[in-house]
Amino acid sequence: MKKITAICVALVLLLASGCQQGGQQQPAETDRKTADTQGVVLHILENDTAKSVGYLQELLDAFNAAYADQGISAVDANMDEFTDLAENGPYGYGPDVLYQANDKLMTYAEDKHILPLTIEDFDCYSCTPQAAWDAFAMTVDGQTYYCGIPVNIQEPMLFYREDRLPEGWETDWDKNQNGTPDFFENWNDLYAYSKLLRDTDESAGKDSQYGFMASLNNLYLSSQFMLSHGGYIFGLKDGVLDTQDIGFSKGNSVNGLSALRQFAALMNEGCIDDTITLNRYEKLADGSYFCAVSTPDTQSLFLDRLTEAYAKDGLSEEEAKEKAQENLKMIELPGRMPADGDLSKDSAQMSEDDWVQTIVMGGVNGYGISSYTQHREECIEFVNFATSYEMIKTRMQMLGIAPTRSDVAQESSGVAAQIFDSLAQGRIYLMPSVKAVDQIWVPVSTIMADVAKDPFREQTGETPRYSDRQSLQEALETVDKNIYDAIHTLSQ
Repeated sequence: MKKITAICVALVLLLASGCQQGGQQQPAETDRKTADTQGVVLHILENDTAKSVGYLQELLDAFNAAYADQGISAVDANMDEFTDLAENGPYGYGPDVLYQANDKLMTYAEDKHILPLTIEDFDCYSCTPQAAWDAFAMTVDGQTYYCGIPVNIQEPMLFYREDRLPEGWETDWDKNQNGTPDFFENWNDLYAYSKLLRDTDESAGKDSQYGFMASLNNLYLSSQFMLSHGGYIFGLKDGVLDTQDIGFSKGNSVNGLSALRQFAALMNEGCIDDTITLNRYEKLADGSYFCAVSTPDTQSLFLDRLTEAYAKDGLSEEEAKEKAQENLKMIELPGRMPADGDLSKDSAQMSEDDWVQTIVMGGVNGYGISSYTQHREECIEFVNFATSYEMIKTRMQMLGIAPTRSDVAQESSGVAAQIFDSLAQGRIYLMPSVKAVDQIWVPVSTIMADVAKDPFREQTGETPRYSDRQSLQEALETVDKNIYDAIHTLSQ
């Protein structure tokens, strides 16, 4: 009996030791508990751009200095910006505070992973437009709750270098003589100028000059091809989003998908995946791309690469930075798209009825507080600090965001006001703040990439898959069905 008891005790000690050493996340959890005994430590999840340009560290340093005497500090959560709060939060491994787009935050909120907040308690409340608050609103049993604090509004923007505008554009590319190049006002002229650049590329590999460039598999950045002709994500029923009504194939959406296929032929195969999204900063800086699509909060990355390009040409660091700031421009995408989807038509021969308004997908980024945090009040203090006038202004200066705070927006270049105006006029389709939106990305991105690949199939002698309107329409209807099944059938 003594031997058996001794063996059992040894096994228990061995198992206890293994539990302490074996789990990969055990050290992080132990560190968090130790730190908490020395004061409240908040773990903050920010996006990768904010981290790479140093804004997150700036925010943490400022907060920690301001709250040092209160025993509260904040640290980088050291997680991927798209960490799964629903998966990690219940086990204590998720962040206390996270910065995300409205669709992602509200997906978490729908499953009660994000805390509802009293927005009137925040300093930014009175100077933030209602449209920004609405992006984080959720109605339950007739009661409206807000689960995020807005920071900035996003939409796909066009970045270009003013010193790369073609000579004589005032006479050759400004038919209405309004001082804005035609290729920034309508998609047919942007297509025409892009084709001119490709046709006159004299490099050995014919790969040194492109016009408009975007990753066409990216629904968010290339949403104009999916939403400008009557398509939509979810319909409305009695004023509420109806996730059973999926509309990517509705209206004349097939015309937009046809235009996407047409533009892909003027790009390289990087348009069918994330290649252009990853290299756009460098390629715009070296002149390979005339213009590229991105969001306002990446402006600093374009500036950095362009500054480096000018420095390589012999300018001093200060001169290069000044020249980059002077020449880098960020504008909204061209406002008019051909109603029939044919980008090759001469815009001079088209009437007003031949155009439709460009509609893009937009979103509002902001802070949410995890339902699993043990420091709710301290998290509120952090979010209030992070959305204060000074910190949003700093974020705008470092990242180039379009802030939702009107007092900071007044000091910007006017981009925020322009975006809110476009939102009010229906030119921006705000990402739905419901959990079901998670199911749209893969089916739509897959078909967009496959359609964009068609011109490259033709170049290699393969048979194209989407050679007519019917095949494109069938593809969109398949997308709608796949999304419906993912939401309402496969999930059951």
